[in-house]
Amino acid sequence: MRLALVPRTTEFYELFAAAGRVAHEAARLTETRFREVPEPSIPQARVKDLEREADEIVRGVFGLLNTQYVTPFDREDISELARAVDDVVDYVEEASDLLDLYKIEAPMEQAIEQCRILVEACAQLERAVSSLRNFRGIDEAILEIKRLEDEGDRVARDAIASLFEDEDVSPRTMIRWKDVFEALERAIDACETAGHTVGNIVLKNA
Repeated sequence: MRLALVPRTTEFYELFAAAGRVAHEAARLTETRFREVPEPSIPQARVKDLEREADEIVRGVFGLLNTQYVTPFDREDISELARAVDDVVDYVEEASDLLDLYKIEAPMEQAIEQCRILVEACAQLERAVSSLRNFRGIDEAILEIKRLEDEGDRVARDAIASLFEDEDVSPRTMIRWKDVFEALERAIDACETAGHTVGNIVLKNA
């Protein structure tokens, strides 16, 4: 395969901005689903569609890497960031899917709080990846993602602890909600991982 000598760096920025938007939208829809259980107005299929869209964006990034001689950042950093943002969407979709898989019958305040944190973290991630062209505001976005991840860890710990403190919670319900809390925590953690990758890019190129 021949590498193109005419730079198409703008397309990398556009793809990362699109990836950030998809992650943010997936988190928003998932939050709505968690608030509206047991009968969410948004079907899981819509979240799954966003997960597929994220996969297409990753393929687009790797397609450019395979054909472009000039890239805006190190190739390794570009591929790592593409995978990291895609992981966020994968984990969000996984958490959303558990609502249907486990036939969750009522919302839980702690899960809704986790979803709020997740949406805010994805909003900051979108801000960060959309600013890769000029790096404006990225440091603030990364710091906010880290703060949100710390808050998310606290909420997840408290949520899981509450399951074991309530003697009226059946073992089956306990297992299901523990899985849900941990899935949402993974999604929030993935935002921090992606933010850390953006930060490394800034350090190398600012």
